[in-house]
Amino acid sequence: MNQHCFISLEHIRKDYDLPEKFTFPFSYEPHPLAIYAVEDLKCRIASIHDRDNPDEKYATRQGVGKMFGVLIVTDSDNKLGYLSAFSGKWGELNHYEGFVPPIFDTLDPSGFYKIEEAETNVINQKICDIENAIQYLESKSNLEWTKKDTELKIKNLKALIKTEKAIRAQKRIDFKLLLKDSELENALKSLDDQSIALSYQLKYLQENNNIALSAANDSLQFFEQQINELKSARKAKSGLLQKRLFECYNFLNARGETKNLIDIFGITDETTPPSGAGECAAPKLLQFAFAHQLKPIVMAEFWYGNSPQSEIRKHGLYYPACNSKCKPILAHMLGATETDPNPMLINPAFVRDLPIIYEDAQIIIVNKPTEFLSVPGKEISDSVYTRILSAYPDITGPVIIHRLDMSTSGIMILARDKDSHFHIQNQFIRHKITKKYIALLDGIVKSDAGTINLPLRVDLDDRPRQVVCQTFGKESITKWERLEIKKNQTRIAFYPQTGRTHQLRVHSAHQLGLGIPIVGDDLYGSRAGRLFLHAAAISFIHPSTKQKMNIEVDAPF
Repeated sequence: MNQHCFISLEHIRKDYDLPEKFTFPFSYEPHPLAIYAVEDLKCRIASIHDRDNPDEKYATRQGVGKMFGVLIVTDSDNKLGYLSAFSGKWGELNHYEGFVPPIFDTLDPSGFYKIEEAETNVINQKICDIENAIQYLESKSNLEWTKKDTELKIKNLKALIKTEKAIRAQKRIDFKLLLKDSELENALKSLDDQSIALSYQLKYLQENNNIALSAANDSLQFFEQQINELKSARKAKSGLLQKRLFECYNFLNARGETKNLIDIFGITDETTPPSGAGECAAPKLLQFAFAHQLKPIVMAEFWYGNSPQSEIRKHGLYYPACNSKCKPILAHMLGATETDPNPMLINPAFVRDLPIIYEDAQIIIVNKPTEFLSVPGKEISDSVYTRILSAYPDITGPVIIHRLDMSTSGIMILARDKDSHFHIQNQFIRHKITKKYIALLDGIVKSDAGTINLPLRVDLDDRPRQVVCQTFGKESITKWERLEIKKNQTRIAFYPQTGRTHQLRVHSAHQLGLGIPIVGDDLYGSRAGRLFLHAAAISFIHPSTKQKMNIEVDAPF
């Protein structure tokens, strides 16, 4: 084992109780021992910056930061220590003293990946050379010019034929009035000959144009065929290289069982795993531990440095493993390891009532508690929807008009029949309903009020998190005003103009929004007793009375 990767914690072992089960990596509170290791690792990261040239080499200071991880382990002698890792590359390197190595080193200059990548780059350069060659560019230009020239000639001749046809038609009428017998016959024949001549002229022009186009196209195809052959060779080479690469990402578990990316993701010729699969800190740490007979005790991952523009990452905060890349891999790697229970399988609402704050023959309005599903989930069926159906067995129609996040508390309007559902849902669609949320932010907002407009879409690698995306994101607008500052926290009133998933949570935490997460936001900030976000007021037109209704419920914080 590389002894430089194992950092001893024997000197503090007596100060901590070791957990009986390993961390559930997708939802956890960092263990105090992990927190100690993280603080130690932060000092090591800072020392690397001070030692080297961070302005040119390390993105974690000047540019975008990076996810790091620690894994508390015991060795074969039951000595306690920790391993550390970073996700992906750090700067332009895969290896740093004191950090576990990658599962497969794509940067090894003597390895097959770099060698075959260089061969692929040679093909890329050949394609580039042809595409930028003067002869190729002239052939493309000549074909385009020939197409336009032949089209123009045909167009002009057809216009002439049409004009001449109209003239001949009038002449036929005139000749029949003025001429007789042989003179008329000769005159009409002359007009027919003119028509035939123009038809032949069009035919010859089309034939000559086809010859010119064929010659121009043949000249271009000489180069296009070379390019297509090179691209086909590149595709075949890349496919084989990719398959070989996937086979080299082999992941162990505590039983010594190995699976590669192809096995884990069920990869076929038509599919690939998510980009960067196997490069995150968690798989690297577990792989090193299992390969060197180290027993995993507890794990934590945290962000160090600046946040990307699209995502929300806060320096020093802890984050769970990602879903699309890590979940399938860690399911195998931890398959023989007893972990903490998955909190997502536990229904926190089973002991909570669902308060009804208004009801009549058309609608029901509830004050949804925090950590209470609006509709049934994959694992938990208990929800506002199921509770209402149980309490009102005669209810008809879709019932749910709008939703609140599981962690958000507050007002929800429910329909007792299809017509009422349509009437109120139509108000949502036409933005005729006004809503007010109260939130407590984990910091000081300096401005008094404002508007946030960010395009949001789901994070395809880590659902249900949302990211800011200028290309595919949907418009999300929130107006806000500051209400109070107390104990380094800011009370905010939000007035959402759109209803995107996690809109208020992202607008609070993102650097292009308020830059301060909502207290208790486990996705975009830090955990607390609850998410301090509450749907406090809503105004809408009643489906039956047509009167405006204003419903308010004070925030429970």
